[in-house]
Amino acid sequence: MMLVRQAYPSDAPSIARVHVETWRATYAGLLPERVLAGMREETHQASWNKLLKSGRNRELVLVAEEDGVGVVGFVSAGRARVRLEHYDGEVYTLYVAPDYQNQGFGTRLLETALQHLDEQDIRGVMLWVLARNPSRFFYEAMGGVAVASRKERLWGVVLRELAYGWPDLARALNRSSDGASAD
Repeated sequence: MMLVRQAYPSDAPSIARVHVETWRATYAGLLPERVLAGMREETHQASWNKLLKSGRNRELVLVAEEDGVGVVGFVSAGRARVRLEHYDGEVYTLYVAPDYQNQGFGTRLLETALQHLDEQDIRGVMLWVLARNPSRFFYEAMGGVAVASRKERLWGVVLRELAYGWPDLARALNRSSDGASAD
């Protein structure tokens, strides 16, 4: 059974584990191997713990749990960090552990995050994803439309990113409540 709920500081170790596992599985061949090999759960755990303990209500962090397993995915979202016209909200992260992908966890996490953003009077939401990341097809299936692109230099490599957006959050939520499921 799946449960999506608010994340707590005690979830930081699980979030860090999912974060590192997912990056290593998803970004192999897309990011330098030294970056993926150098990722440490402890480092991510400290960052997530600090964020979750800070009580900053500006950033929403939700986790998805599977009965008997614990946390298998997470999402974080809030006000857009870099504004694009028509998009005042942003999904910062959305990761589901490789063994739990394509089972509805990502869909539930994204839909729940969008509902929370809608309750904060955010009208349009976007997110950035590596252009070569296969998860971009999930965002397309969830109704996201490519609205911008950029190139960023990270770890000595120039990476192309795409922004997927839902310019009318109310409309996106109505669509997602019709039973559409991409994962």
